[in-house]
Amino acid sequence: LCKHAISATMLALLALTAPSFSAHSAVPASRVAHTASPRSRPVLASFDHSVAIEESKAMRLKHLEEQAMYALKVSCDKFDKPVFPNALIAGDVVITHLLDRLGYLSSGKAQIMVVDTFHLFPETMEFLREIEKHYGFEAKVFCAEGVPVGDKKAFDAKYGANLWKEDIEQYDKVCKVEPFQRGLKELGTDCMINGRTRWQGFERAWIDLFENAPIGGGLAKCNPLAYWTLEDTFDYIAKYQVPHHPLHAKGYPSIGDAKDTIPIPEDGSVRFVDFKFEGDKTKWLDYASERKGRFVGLANKDGSTKTECGIHVAGAERTFDRDLWDKSNKVINLETPEKALEVTKKGEQSVLVVYAPWCPHCQAMEENYDSLASTLSVPVYKFRGDEQREFVQANLNTQSFPTINVVKKDGSVVKYESEDRSVEAMAKFVEEMA
Repeated sequence: LCKHAISATMLALLALTAPSFSAHSAVPASRVAHTASPRSRPVLASFDHSVAIEESKAMRLKHLEEQAMYALKVSCDKFDKPVFPNALIAGDVVITHLLDRLGYLSSGKAQIMVVDTFHLFPETMEFLREIEKHYGFEAKVFCAEGVPVGDKKAFDAKYGANLWKEDIEQYDKVCKVEPFQRGLKELGTDCMINGRTRWQGFERAWIDLFENAPIGGGLAKCNPLAYWTLEDTFDYIAKYQVPHHPLHAKGYPSIGDAKDTIPIPEDGSVRFVDFKFEGDKTKWLDYASERKGRFVGLANKDGSTKTECGIHVAGAERTFDRDLWDKSNKVINLETPEKALEVTKKGEQSVLVVYAPWCPHCQAMEENYDSLASTLSVPVYKFRGDEQREFVQANLNTQSFPTINVVKKDGSVVKYESEDRSVEAMAKFVEEMA
């Protein structure tokens, strides 16, 4: 080993780990005498463990950086349409920086996609514009279906300003999952790049660099930061002075919707300012602490604490490129609100489902509803409600999808309230309504 390649720290480590001999060791007298001489004994340099720690962290970061770049090269060189859904949080700005270093942003090989929920912090979309200019790319922004990008008033008019308060799961579908799915589909994605890490919590504790999403077409997923800690992420940001979300300087370790994201700790005493931490950084960097300030005050319908928005759960990447019951010979499509109203005026009993083709619950009941149509002797209809929300809310008992209704002979519309969507259970309800 070349002597010039050995650092002072390594020399100190070698000295500290060199073998020593006791008084009983079988050592020649001449050696013992020589060793005992104060003048000939080597003087050990004091060991500065902080230097060793910093050197080892630098080695680790270099390895993680190379590993992440390898993963991104595979994603962008082996696939035709890699897409990076970017939430502009700490890990995502690292990936953006890496994609730029590799030339995939300037070449346009990697496309960046952003979902605007209309409930983000104002700083988030402003920051997007800043990094677009900095790196020289243009993100593809997707939002709730049927609403122009950036038009919050149009969203409120179509879906309601309080949708998230009324039905958080429906809000996630409308504002996050459906635009996410639609974006992947429209961009022709065959490999999705994302910033999930094992360090973020038990839901993600076993992810690897690459996964196949549970989709018929086999959409690949790349997790270039899979093995990074949050400390690694901020170390990288500091090392390369990576542009990052301004709310890190105000106490937010992770940034989501403004309505349910808070600083950690809540007093904002921990901040990342000028590429350095202020306060007790362990409040951010402990295992599974990154997202402690996310989804605050929200719960799932079963009462459990909400930890995911729906985008990164199994199957959320599934893009749906066809309508439901599109090949059914029994389920009758109602194309307009006028057609739906006509059904209520026919003076006959019928069944009508209000649905959205992207909704996983609607997708799950497709086969059973088709079987129901084959079983019953009354007409069975479908009406796509996500494009006519005001109408279905006012006329077809619909607050979420799917909503199954029985239209009685007198024209009244009765909602099937049960979550049991088996053929037997739905048929029994229809019979009771006769």
